[in-house]
Amino acid sequence: MQDQTAIITGAADGIGWAMAQGFAEAGYRVLIADLDGDKAASRAAELGTAHAGAAVDVTRDSDVTALAELADARFGRCDVLVNNAGIADRHLPTLEQDMEHFGRVLDVHLKGTFMMSRAIGARMIAAGSGAIVNIGSIAGVSGMPRRNAYGAAKAGIVSMTRAMACEWAGQGLRVNAIIPGYVETALVRALIAEGKIDADRLRRRIPMGHLAQPGDIAAAALFLVSGQARYITGTTLTVDGGWSAFGDSGDASSG
Repeated sequence: MQDQTAIITGAADGIGWAMAQGFAEAGYRVLIADLDGDKAASRAAELGTAHAGAAVDVTRDSDVTALAELADARFGRCDVLVNNAGIADRHLPTLEQDMEHFGRVLDVHLKGTFMMSRAIGARMIAAGSGAIVNIGSIAGVSGMPRRNAYGAAKAGIVSMTRAMACEWAGQGLRVNAIIPGYVETALVRALIAEGKIDADRLRRRIPMGHLAQPGDIAAAALFLVSGQARYITGTTLTVDGGWSAFGDSGDASSG
């Protein structure tokens, strides 16, 4: 993978940073794209001189275009795109949700994934190969009260993944999605601290008895872009410790 390049959005922290580290360890040159350009550059420096960081707002067409042009100039190719950029919703009852924030959540997750896929996908198609991994959520495939915007955005990403996969399969481009469950990131720890997530109850609800680590999601992304997955496109890979499979009453785990 020493000549291959991966662009990862929202990669200065959390799951995205774990992905950046994982892809770098696998030999990819990584372009860390994040709203915080300074932190993206700092993270890239941590990985080494073969990597780069850039500021990007995935909802702005000019930013997306500039990022694609940077990838062209710096690396001359793009083999992998991971659409990881996202923002949290506010966990509010439906009647208390404001349209400005609702629209922003959809813009970052759904519009951002579309715009990045369109810009980088065009380059992959021209090269005759490439792999895109979109990040969904269990919120997009189940009913989670107080999470309308986030759930709708993630459901849209899953649908768009399938559509793009079918459209581009004959042009050498594979598109898949990961459906993470609850991942132990700084954001989730903050929600636990604020009382918005009951950590003990959540762990009992997960058959494997614990939350995922960011590296678990990175490992799934690395699999989906690998040669081992060369005949896999248009699929959603659920990485949730059995959360979505469990349907019995009571606790799924005593962990």
